[in-house]
Amino acid sequence: MLVTLEGLDGSGKTTVRGHLEAALDVPATFTREPTDSWYGDAVYRSIEDDDADPLAELFLYTADHADHLSRVVRPALADGDLVVSDRYADSRYAYQGATLDGVVDDPLDYVRRIHEPFTRVPDLTLYLDVPPEVGAERAGATNKFEKAEYLASVRENYERLLADDAERFVRIDATQPPETVASEAEAAVRKLLDGD
Repeated sequence: MLVTLEGLDGSGKTTVRGHLEAALDVPATFTREPTDSWYGDAVYRSIEDDDADPLAELFLYTADHADHLSRVVRPALADGDLVVSDRYADSRYAYQGATLDGVVDDPLDYVRRIHEPFTRVPDLTLYLDVPPEVGAERAGATNKFEKAEYLASVRENYERLLADDAERFVRIDATQPPETVASEAEAAVRKLLDGD
C-alpha cells in the first residue's frame, strides 16, 4: 500500500510522518519528495532561485519523482512494505499547477498528463488542510512557495484534486492540535491496512 501526505507548507506533514513512523508496527518505508538524491538536490536549488523557469522547474520535480519511484517506492512495494511518502505527485499537481498559471492551458491537468504514463497512484492520501495564511505563518515564508497568496492558488488546486478523486483522499483539519491531527492520520492509515 502507498500512503501519501499532502497539504500546504506548514500543514504538519513532517510531524504526521514522524508519528506514523513511531506508531505503526508493520513493515514500512518512510520517504519524501523532493528526495535526497542528486535530482532532489537540483529541485532544492530551484526552490531557492526566485527566477527559476517554472517549466524547467516542473521537469526537475518530475525527474526526481521518476527516480523516487524506481529507486524507493516500487522496490519497497514489491517487498510488501507499506510506503508512506511526505509529499508525492499531488504536490506537483497543486504547486507546479499554480506556478505554471498563464504559461500553459489548464496547468494542473497538464502536469497530471505528464505523470500519468509512469506514476503510481497512492492507495490513500491524507490531505492536511490549513488556510494559506496559517501555512505561510507556520512555514515562515522562507521561499517563493511559502507565500500566502501563492499558497491560496495551491490550495485551490488541492481542492480540485480532492473533488476529482474523493475516494482516495482523507481531509484532516490541520488547524487542530498536532496530537489530534496525528491521531486522525493514524486512524485513517490503520483503516486502510485493515481493509475497511
